[in-house]
Amino acid sequence: MKYCRFTHEGQFRYGLVEPVAGEEHITRLLLTAPHLGEGELDELPSRRMQQVPLDDAVLAPPVEPTKIVCIGRNYREHAKELGHPIPTEPLIFLKPNSSLLRPGGEVRRPAALSERVDHEGELGVIIGRRCRRLSDSDDVRPFILGYTSVNDVTARDLQNKDGQWTRAKGFDTFCPVGPVVSNELDPWAGVNVETRVNGEVRQQGTTRDFIFSLDVIIRFISQVMTLLPGDLIATGTPPGVGPVQAGDVVEVSVEGVGTLRNPVVNE
Repeated sequence: MKYCRFTHEGQFRYGLVEPVAGEEHITRLLLTAPHLGEGELDELPSRRMQQVPLDDAVLAPPVEPTKIVCIGRNYREHAKELGHPIPTEPLIFLKPNSSLLRPGGEVRRPAALSERVDHEGELGVIIGRRCRRLSDSDDVRPFILGYTSVNDVTARDLQNKDGQWTRAKGFDTFCPVGPVVSNELDPWAGVNVETRVNGEVRQQGTTRDFIFSLDVIIRFISQVMTLLPGDLIATGTPPGVGPVQAGDVVEVSVEGVGTLRNPVVNE
């Protein structure tokens, strides 16, 4: 099942996304936010609506998290390209909810504060059930609602200057998410992640290359903080990160999710 969040009759609503004549359409309104529902996604109550092609809809971020938890350096080659050591345990940091950006929204590059802003395409995981202090024997799959595409936009020069990442990762618009959430992926088997800038491939990776699997990531985070329904985890970026400039268009594609596309402007 896939769903999105979109503008419908002046309000943000969740909608079921299904193929119609070879193209994805929003076919039904979900009557509750998916992360607040009981049971499986496929069992959520819904009602019919006039079908809307997904490409024609005004989309919003498909998540309403209480927090955004990110994993740094989860691909060996990415750590190497930045000259950083390979981590021995998950490296976690937070992005503020105010950094969320809808598909198609403008990434606002803070040109007066940063000379280098980078793209970082990633697989995003949405939590579906409250979890805290999971043990090594706990299966994390029942706690996952679905998966999406994330661009962990980063002011690289500020990241290096500050020694901690809050400012570099936390600007408004620095967390594009979407376009949909899908529960049809299997990151354990391998999901491809690709980032393009102006049509040119910059990043390519697969979740088979994670240093830390989703099992390790979710259990580790749950030892530190309670994960709540709707929370978003960005699982790390493959090698190939690089700068973006005003006028660029960044596309992050996660296999089975679709393409998250955002233009870049100077602010």
